[in-house]
Amino acid sequence: MVTDAVHDAGGLICLQILHAGRYSKQDGLVGASDIPSPINRRKPRALSTAEVEHTVESFANCAALAREAGYDGVEIMGSEGYLITQFTATRTNNRSDKYGGSLENRLRFPLEVVRATRARVGPDFMIFFRMSALDLVEGGLNAEETLLQARALEAAGVDVLDTGVGWHEARVPTIGYMVPRAAWRDATARIKSAVKIPVVATNRINTPELAEELLQQGVADLVSLARPFLADSQFVLKAEQGRADEINTCVACNQACLDFLFRNKVASCLVNPRACRETHFPVGKAARAKRVAVVGAGAAGLSCAITAFERGHEVTLYEANDAIGGQLNLAKQVPGKEFSETLRYFRTRLDRSTVRTKTGHRVGADELVQGAYDAVVIASGVRPRLPDIPGIDHPKVLRYDEVLSGTKVPGKRVAIIGAGGIGFDVAEYLSKSKGGAGTQAFLATWGVDTLGMGDGGLVAPVTVEQQRSIVMLQRKPTPPGKGLGATTGWAIRMELARRGIPVLTGVSYQRIDDEGLHILHEGQPQLIAADHVILCAGQEPVNALRAELATRGIEATLIGGAERAEEIDALRAVDQGMQVAYAL
Repeated sequence: MVTDAVHDAGGLICLQILHAGRYSKQDGLVGASDIPSPINRRKPRALSTAEVEHTVESFANCAALAREAGYDGVEIMGSEGYLITQFTATRTNNRSDKYGGSLENRLRFPLEVVRATRARVGPDFMIFFRMSALDLVEGGLNAEETLLQARALEAAGVDVLDTGVGWHEARVPTIGYMVPRAAWRDATARIKSAVKIPVVATNRINTPELAEELLQQGVADLVSLARPFLADSQFVLKAEQGRADEINTCVACNQACLDFLFRNKVASCLVNPRACRETHFPVGKAARAKRVAVVGAGAAGLSCAITAFERGHEVTLYEANDAIGGQLNLAKQVPGKEFSETLRYFRTRLDRSTVRTKTGHRVGADELVQGAYDAVVIASGVRPRLPDIPGIDHPKVLRYDEVLSGTKVPGKRVAIIGAGGIGFDVAEYLSKSKGGAGTQAFLATWGVDTLGMGDGGLVAPVTVEQQRSIVMLQRKPTPPGKGLGATTGWAIRMELARRGIPVLTGVSYQRIDDEGLHILHEGQPQLIAADHVILCAGQEPVNALRAELATRGIEATLIGGAERAEEIDALRAVDQGMQVAYAL
């Protein structure tokens, strides 16, 4: 049993009990009321009073079964907009019975669940309750009401309060990369100040140093981590052993965890593609050690080289530039994107491996032939694609890599050709004000009340004056940013819209000249007066080396952008690098 395995390893294990309510993705869903969710096409049916009372007993029965199965406790999910939360908020509770109306009545359901659970499991079984520290939706609880709920839960028999942040339908990002680390510490600290039982801090905590800081500062008594353990299952062990620099840090991209789940795929991790596939890619040595050359030290090449080393191969890693990282060195410049942590992890792994890393070395076919390698993997990346537009060689034209690297600095008026992931990255990079970094700036621009007393913890967002005039354009008539992540894309689009950055779709590019960018939009000629035009119109693979090797009888394997240039796809690159290394 799972519980036995955890106990044998010296741990404790709790079962989370969750009722999705109106968030359920199945027909016949129920809720506190019949008010549908904006993120679910299905309309719920309101539970009758008798059904609510039966649901209370169902929670308690589930906890009793968990105890019978060997769990040490349960966590009752009363946050994130699930059923229990739907009872507490006027946004989703229009009931007229004893479970609706006043705050006392709206809190009745969660309190009855706790009391019934405690009665069934006894005093020596842990009850965690995950409550919203901030609802972040109109019609949600404010800070005063939240603290009343916390005290009432403590009195009802809860042992530990876990703090969730935001409903799933909230129009404020809570766990994406644009959220500063530990941005919600003040909300958690408020709850801790109101109760005597332990309180748990959550959301955007991804390093042991930050977790320790929250504990030392008295923000919380415990720290909850989830995605960081997908990124590195040895997180705690490495921290305990003083090897924090070896931790593969979660970068809050959500691309392979939450985005996969929402597409009914098994969750994994961009920086650790073995996550949740450990049985498919077991730790261990290959049947025969080989001499392997990996050309290119971007995301794909680094993943391949390190995995091949771990599989027992003798690896030489070639990189034409003076530093490893490839396109990750550009991505890390985008505000909030933490790929510098990924590069730190790979540098540490290389330093503590026997991989021969040759940076500033553009390897050719002759050298690879002379090396007599058993396998050659080409991960030489991409180059920006130059669209066929008259004036493409005009001095006003800059490539995205020149801008993100800081080699070229655009003027005050900018036109961005391309509204895919790179176009949005460049717009984010250029529009972020110098004073726009940090938790307080984030909370202000997203309309979060730092005291929590606004409706649902919200206030009017603060508008930040932009230093540049930016226009984004794309040829396709489809919605811009279509390829952005499901759990972060909406926030990126909303953030740029709030900064007044328009996106023109269905554009035909006519020419670039001293005036700027001339286009046809909706059949009408238009001039985008610009100091600079930035090309974010895709990439082309850099893989000519493969053909050169083929003429010499060597069949090299292409991975990452060298194999297929689609945006800057670190998810595919890291996964492909690992899989090719396992296939060697």
